[in-house]
Amino acid sequence: MKYGVETRQGRLIIPADWRKNELEGNEVFIIKEKGELRIIPKKRRDLKKFFDSVDLGTNIDEDEFERDFYEVS
Repeated sequence: MKYGVETRQGRLIIPADWRKNELEGNEVFIIKEKGELRIIPKKRRDLKKFFDSVDLGTNIDEDEFERDFYEVS
């Protein structure tokens, strides 16, 4: 049975098509679990999508919140 991964002298050979399609750089996460290793590509995340997505649980409008937040005591 062919799995698509070979070992040579303690090195992992990852198929070129997987590297081309999945990797953005040369780094991967290797997660060791009982009976298996998981290879997960390290990808850049766009953190901008989380900007202004936090609910602070306030019932005041944004302008009032900013005034209170930046007010110097």
